Amino acid sequence: MPKDTRHPHRTAKVIELVGTSTKDFEDAIRTALEDASASLRDIHGAHVVGQNVKCENGKITEYRVDLKVSFGIERT
Repeated sequence: MPKDTRHPHRTAKVIELVGTSTKDFEDAIRTALEDASASLRDIHGAHVVGQNVKCENGKITEYRVDLKVSFGIERT
């Protein structure tokens, strides 16, 4: 049976991202996490810090979300 090489406690790093979408807030979150996962491993979750919209002529043209994304620190 393989030996468990994980450290007994976990430490996470948190970064802030801004996700955007022309569709809705959920799509902005999903897009930001998909983009982040292209360069980060072991993403644990995200906290939506804020939401806002960009408008033109009184109509929403872009949904924006501010996210704090946490991921595990790799140990050697």
